[in-house]
Amino acid sequence: MARLLKIDVFTDVVCPWCLVGSARLDQAIAALPDDIEVTVENHPFYLDPDVPPEGVDVGEMLRAKYGRDPSEMWERVEGEAKKAGLDLDLSRQPRMFNTAKAHTITRLSKANGNQHELANAIAEAYFLEHRQINDDNVLVDIAAEFGWDRGDALDAINDEHELSVTAQLATDAAQQGIRGVPFFIFGGKYALSGAQPDEVFAQALDKTISELGQGDAG
Repeated sequence: MARLLKIDVFTDVVCPWCLVGSARLDQAIAALPDDIEVTVENHPFYLDPDVPPEGVDVGEMLRAKYGRDPSEMWERVEGEAKKAGLDLDLSRQPRMFNTAKAHTITRLSKANGNQHELANAIAEAYFLEHRQINDDNVLVDIAAEFGWDRGDALDAINDEHELSVTAQLATDAAQQGIRGVPFFIFGGKYALSGAQPDEVFAQALDKTISELGQGDAG
């Protein structure tokens, strides 16, 4: 009988370290024994809930905040991305967008069983394909690849009630003490913050799995 492991993932699709952390998590999961059945649930978190719909210029924002050329900061995450097999060039995606709609379509994909894959696809579209994920059509195109009807997806990302639920969940995550992303919870027990090295993910999985009984939900 398979042992069941639940992993909760808090990310924002415009966070480059989240892209790296999610890739490392997926690589660690792929290396697990066949008798471990993993469920990954993605939860919303806003790097900046006040980003306007049209987005902000990331380079200008970083210069204003830190008084440094952003390329210095980008080099580090780009180097770590390369180690994870990702060809990341942050200079090619100049704007950070509001992610309320992206989080909402991800949250509502839980019932489809491919929520984590959809979240990864949106982040990759943003960072690696340099697409404008504040555009409804872009999000709907991606959602359609993961089983959504285009009309239903368009309705979902413009549903004020669903958007407010997403915003509340993002607020709740921050109020529960999650200050930065990526943030991972393994089996409801062990938390891991940041895009940690591969071996740290492997250790967290090993420790959690060692405490799983046969058929436990984790």
